[in-house]
Amino acid sequence: MGTQSIGLFEAKTHLSELVARAEQGEEVIITRHNKPVARIVPMAEVSPFNREQRRAAVAGIRALRDELLQRHGPISTDEVVGLVRESREERAEQIWRNATRPQARK
Repeated sequence: MGTQSIGLFEAKTHLSELVARAEQGEEVIITRHNKPVARIVPMAEVSPFNREQRRAAVAGIRALRDELLQRHGPISTDEVVGLVRESREERAEQIWRNATRPQARK
């Protein structure tokens, strides 16, 4: 199952069908003026809260922070924000390429 792109007007007209497809595991990108603006995806199962798993994750993040600080020195908030924005833009471009790529018919 791949990703399909659909215009906003058509998505409004066929919303029930798109939700049913998401229930089956498909992902749909909704576009406005040929630009991706939203995504309909299947719901993921939510794991119950696990305090120890959370503590381990936080400890891992802190260890990574300390290692990066030691290797590369301090980084400013502006640099972090810039890196996050760059990453989001790259991901949006990747989603758009995948959504607009012609798919092989089965």
